[in-house]
This record gives sequence, C-alpha cells and structure tokens, in this order.
Amino acid sequence: MKKAFECKMCGACCYGKGGIIIDSKDLKNISRFLQIEEKEFMDEFCEIDHGKISVICGPDNACIFYDEGKGCLIHPVKPEPCRRWPFYPALLKDPDNWEYAKDACPGISRDCSYKEFIKQAQQWLSSNS
Repeated sequence: MKKAFECKMCGACCYGKGGIIIDSKDLKNISRFLQIEEKEFMDEFCEIDHGKISVICGPDNACIFYDEGKGCLIHPVKPEPCRRWPFYPALLKDPDNWEYAKDACPGISRDCSYKEFIKQAQQWLSSNS
C-alpha cells in the first residue's frame, strides 16, 4: 500500500493567516516546549479571533514558528491543525479539493488513489483521536 501522506517539512502548509487555531492542550504543550508561561505565549505569539486562539503569522504571512531554513520550530509539539494535515474534512469530503491539495503539498502521494487516501485518513484519525 502506497502511503497517502508523508510530511516533507517543506513549509507549504505553514502559510496563511488564521489557520492555526490552538486549544488549551496545544497552549500548554507549546508553552512548556518553549519554556515560557502560557500568558507570555499568548501575549507574544497568539491572537484571538471570533473567540478562538490562533498562532500569529509573521510579515511573510507564514506561521510565526516557521523558519525557511529550519522548518517548524515547534514541530515536536505542533498544534492539532498541523498534526492533522492533510486529513482535513474539506479534503475528505471533496476529491477536487484533494486534487488541489496534491498540487500544493509535495507530501501528498501523487500515486495514491482518493479511495486509499480516505482509508488511510480514517485509520490515522481513529488512532489519533
């Protein structure tokens, strides 16, 4: 079976404001990883939008924790949306969205069928929930 996704740490998914919503578990884990208090993490690296906490972007519109030369600076504790990629509802419900994502993300296998992608997504989601 061809693996549907294997992260290449290219950073393509690290761009775009508002997509990195974190929960209290992420807040705690990232703060601990950075060795700072949760309030300091919130004040320095987050914003609240529509009642949700999200990681801010830098001037290049990339996640503040993405470094072009090093990749994700918090990779061991990356937030839920980052861990979940590409197994997002929009890609699981619509083959056209999946095809578009394949063009944008080199980690999504070009040889994997949509049916196999769905199967592997279901396996990943059940083992990571």
